[in-house]
Amino acid sequence: MSTTTVNIAFQGSLLNEIDRVARAESRSRSEFLREAARAYIQRKRRWADVFAMGQAIAQTQGLVLEDVSKEITAYRKNKASRS
Repeated sequence: MSTTTVNIAFQGSLLNEIDRVARAESRSRSEFLREAARAYIQRKRRWADVFAMGQAIAQTQGLVLEDVSKEITAYRKNKASRS
């Protein structure tokens, strides 16, 4: 797999934290940042999938935002009354 070198600027405090964590994990800075980027992309994809699924379910059931808000309010009220 080929690689490309990029330049990126960090605040000193963030770079120090990156280096600290990378050292603690016996990784290079580059390894740490590659893994952080992969994890971020994966998390964004998962959330996109969750929202797409929710939208599909809402559309299939004919739900609108107000319906969801009412359900959340009712759930919270029921949960609070049990406490």
